Amino acid sequence: MSERAAADRHIPVMRDRCIALLAQSVTTIQHDGSRPVVIDATLGMGGHSEAMLAAHPDVTVLGIDRDTQALELAAGRLERYGSRFRGVHAVYDQVDEVAKTLEPDQRLAGVLFDLGVSSLQLDEAERGFAYSYDAPLDMRMNAADDSPDETAAQLLARVEENELRRILSEYGEERFAGRIAKAIIRARQESPLTTTSQLAAVVDSAVPAAAKRTGGHPAKRTFQAIRIAVNQELEVLRRAIPHALDALSLGGRIVVLSYHSLEDRIVKQAIAKRTTSSAPAGLPVELDEHKPTFSNVVRGAEPPTAEEIAENPRAASAKLRAAEKIRQAKVPVTARSIA
Repeated sequence: MSERAAADRHIPVMRDRCIALLAQSVTTIQHDGSRPVVIDATLGMGGHSEAMLAAHPDVTVLGIDRDTQALELAAGRLERYGSRFRGVHAVYDQVDEVAKTLEPDQRLAGVLFDLGVSSLQLDEAERGFAYSYDAPLDMRMNAADDSPDETAAQLLARVEENELRRILSEYGEERFAGRIAKAIIRARQESPLTTTSQLAAVVDSAVPAAAKRTGGHPAKRTFQAIRIAVNQELEVLRRAIPHALDALSLGGRIVVLSYHSLEDRIVKQAIAKRTTSSAPAGLPVELDEHKPTFSNVVRGAEPPTAEEIAENPRAASAKLRAAEKIRQAKVPVTARSIA
């Protein structure tokens, strides 16, 4: 895959807005005489990283991805930036460990998360993420030959009906979760579900005809739910945001793009924990240890503009949240919550 092909097939969501939000923290770090580093925790095909490297000639970007194909494509796309870019094969909840690799004169100015499934994974038919292609039922973000992760086919072959109903209801917000779970269990008793077309057909048969007249393909929510379960996306996210907040240097910013309510709720709660006082109600004096360590830099969840959605329809469901570290906690919040 050529660099140009990688760039052509990927339009970074809210790219300019993300780079503008991180620009202030980059400037803050530079004013302290340190070298700023930004971690792109969900590298994908490198669109956001490319924009950051182009906008800030003194910034180093560390790009994390569990998908080895994405790392290879991004490395080719960003090769011209030399040592200013380094790809890291890891899951993004390891962002704090990646931050520990910074050199003594470097400081972490920003962490960017662009959550959900990437354009690469959706567009590669053989990855099994999309109901619109007939492909092996895989859905792993880390699909390397030596990957220990369970495929979607393997999950559907062993999951019990009650657990499958929970996955479809919780992760897919699917109102016909019970009917679809029963249909999947019944279908696998006849033959294993091994392809995307098989799964899509089973879901289609379980959803009432009246419900299929609007809302897109009836398998959309089921595929989302199973993908989230296969990759443990929400569990990883619950660890990743606090780890990133702890790792940021003073003046550093976190920027997060989420695409459905489950992701956004986790991000909102993690940031709210750092941007509000932890002082017990009625305490006459707020101690330093109770003061917020972050401040919000956007109001609530910011949506994309109409122009952006017109240019990039995949941006339509995006919600952006961002916060800046204004005070160092004496003990990292994640450490306190474990103790």
